[in-house]
This record gives sequence, C-alpha cells and structure tokens, in this order.
Amino acid sequence: MKTILVLHTGGTISMQKATGGRVIPSEKNPLREQEALFHGKVHLIVEEIFNLPSPHITLEHMLQIKNRIQQAYQENVDGVVITHGTDTLEETAYFLDITLKKRIPIVLTGAMRSSNEIGSDGLYNFISAIWTACDNESYNKGVLVVMNDEIHTARFVTKTHTTNVATFRTPTFGPIGMIAKEQAFFAKEVLPQTTCEIQTVTGNVYVIKGYAGMNGQLFDLLNTPVTDGIVIEALGAGNLPPATLSAIERLIKNQIPVVLVSRCSNGVAEDIYDYEGGGVGLKEMGVIFARGLNGQKARIRLIVGLNSHKTAAELREFLSQ
Repeated sequence: MKTILVLHTGGTISMQKATGGRVIPSEKNPLREQEALFHGKVHLIVEEIFNLPSPHITLEHMLQIKNRIQQAYQENVDGVVITHGTDTLEETAYFLDITLKKRIPIVLTGAMRSSNEIGSDGLYNFISAIWTACDNESYNKGVLVVMNDEIHTARFVTKTHTTNVATFRTPTFGPIGMIAKEQAFFAKEVLPQTTCEIQTVTGNVYVIKGYAGMNGQLFDLLNTPVTDGIVIEALGAGNLPPATLSAIERLIKNQIPVVLVSRCSNGVAEDIYDYEGGGVGLKEMGVIFARGLNGQKARIRLIVGLNSHKTAAELREFLSQ
C-alpha cells in the first residue's frame, strides 16, 4: 500500500458557496471528510499546512511547502499531493519543480467550483491527483498538475480561463498524460530540468507587459538599487517598441537582469527580427531570452536563480535553458 503525504493549502477546493453566490473560505476543509474513500487502498498522511486563497500565497509559503516535502523524503513517503487555489497554482508548482530533486511524485491539484456548488470538481480532481501520485509511471516526471482528467508538467501548464473547469492547459505542447480508471497514462516524456537548492526567496523582481506605443518610463521608474530583476512580456516572438530601448539599456548597464518572454500564449520567445526593437538587437544588448516560459514563471525562475547565488554568466545560462 502506497503512503501519500497530502498538504492542504486552501483555495476554492476547500471553500464553500454562501448566500448571494459568494464563495468563502471554510473553517473545516471538506476534503478531510473524504479520506475514507482511500481506506485500504492508500495510506494518507494529511496536513493542513495553511488555509489561504491562492492570491495570498507568497514565495515564503512556497518555500515552506518545499521544505516540508524535503522533510518527507526522509519519512518513507511514496508521493505528495498538494491542494491549492488555482490563481497561483502554476507558480507554486513551478517553484517546486525547480527547487526539488526528482525523488517521488509531487502532484498539485485544485478546483474551479467550491465544494457545495453544482458540478463541483474538487473531490474528483483530488482523487485523480492521489492516483497519479501512487502510479509508478509518475516517478521522474518532475512536479505535475492534475486537473480535469489531464496531467500537465509544472513547467508549461497555465490557467487559461477564469471559471471553466478545463482552465489548466499547456499551450504549444499539450498535456503529457491522462487519468483513467485510477491509473495514470503518460504519452510524452518530460524534458530534463535543472534544480537549485535554496533557503531564501528574497529579491524584488517585476513583470512588465509590452504594448503598442510603449516607451521607457516604466523601466526608468524601476531602475533603482532595490530592483533585482525585470521580466518583460514582449510582443510577438520577442520584440519591443523602439522607445523602450534606451531605458532597457540603462537597466542592463546597472547590472539589473532583464529577462524576456513573449506575451503570446503559444510559441517561444526568439531573437528572430533584426530591426530597431527586434529580438536580435535586444539579445545583443544583453536581454536574456527565457524560452517557453510565461511572465510569472520567468519571475519565479529569476528569483530562484538569484537566491542560489549564481554568477551573472550562470544566471544567464539558467534562465536561457
């Protein structure tokens, strides 16, 4: 019988619908009443590490989860399931993916409908996550996100809809597997992932979205000694309006890392276009292209890289992988 550590962190999966259609946190997690479903099949060790809506989750909370999982490596646990609010689930999943060695399956799940709503998806997703964590095929896959019968990698999955139960998608690449009859079926291999051992999550890293007619004002406002990095969600394949260039160059001269991703939901940022503001010139200027990540995950990666005390060259390589 497999032993699975369950870490509840809050979110819609643990909430209830109240009068007037409001969804509010519950004093008691309704999933705690469903543990009997696994009696005789899976041994669950259940902990409510905290009970927070996911917009309240901070990097310090992510570090707390990471440290608890590292402790579990020494406790004869076969896998970990984390229930989490969906708004920042992908960020926590990615943080764990790049800070934990691949030893046992780690699976995150959540819900788009609270426990007492019609069509609630929380219990179903929780059950699917448990079976995924129990499956021998889930080893060496990194951190996984299981929602709506699909299995996604933490690296590329993202929330794509505000309310739909099929909100979690992996643009460009698609899910790596599915759940059927209490089994995980994997159709794709997972890319190797560099991990960093960190014990701090300090640093001020900001995300700025590019737009038509943008100038350098926002970049100049952030060009201060307390800024540790900037992530730009650039246009198209990785381009910016010409009026931003001098301000970005000043950031780089002040040794503030500038990381570029695309604001598009599909594809990867590349240095293709060789015109003023094009990706070719940005890369030559020293902008770091983070391929395949969205803005929020590039921010997580930059903060993890900074807290692992990498040199400038090591940080560039880490972010470019």
